[in-house]
Amino acid sequence: MSTAQSLRNLRDRFSPTDRMPLVFLGHGSPMNAIEDTEFSRAWSQLGQSLPRPKAILIVSAHWMTHGTTLVDVSALPRTIHDFYGFPDALYEEDYPALGAPKLAREVVSLLASHNANEDDTWGLDHGAWTVLKFLFPQADVPVFQVSIDMTQDLGYQLEIGNALSELRDRGVLILGSGNVVHNLGRMRFGGAPQDFAIEFDTLFADRLEARDFAALADRPALGSLLDMAHPSVDHYLPALTIAGAANNKDALTFMTDGIDLGTVAMRSFIFHPA
Repeated sequence: MSTAQSLRNLRDRFSPTDRMPLVFLGHGSPMNAIEDTEFSRAWSQLGQSLPRPKAILIVSAHWMTHGTTLVDVSALPRTIHDFYGFPDALYEEDYPALGAPKLAREVVSLLASHNANEDDTWGLDHGAWTVLKFLFPQADVPVFQVSIDMTQDLGYQLEIGNALSELRDRGVLILGSGNVVHNLGRMRFGGAPQDFAIEFDTLFADRLEARDFAALADRPALGSLLDMAHPSVDHYLPALTIAGAANNKDALTFMTDGIDLGTVAMRSFIFHPA
């Protein structure tokens, strides 16, 4: 089934309730923000399929903190161009959505057991705005980011997701942005998908479909395959956040997939009320 048909079916299945789906997007290269690609087209189609949220909470691979989970409480999050060596057009991109300070401060309380704190200096990094501009091109839904604590192990991010899950019933779209496989050191322009990338991406999809989320966070069992797929797990943690926020009543729909540049998995998925 094509991505477009999957998204049309998904749209038709959404019930008229306030319970929001959970979305993980493999964002890949920042160039997707200014190029017409299969991924940017799929994000636009997804935005047209989703119920309109009251606010968006984003966990991006590009906001890494140490020893704390920060929540952006700024009223107007700035657009962060956190990359180098790209065309000028990419640096001219702006996503002028409002923040959600009141809700963000509630999230700080919700994550108090996970050493959460307020922050008003971050904004929207490219893991956030490069996909938001396609999902909600009018930038008319309040949005804020939550960081990933790089000092914690994988299961911690499942816990974060579980703690955030109640926001779904308040009309909040929880969006993770990273990549299921992300090894820039072995990336090759025009290169064929590497075996370890295919193996980890397949394992991830199988375990996710089986709702075996603990296996996705079992670092010893994942072993060297995890190390090859993620020399640093920053791009993996947002996917675990989304898995942690799901429950056994959710259906799972895979969206885009494939391995870009040999080592970057573009798999995206959505948990939604069955």
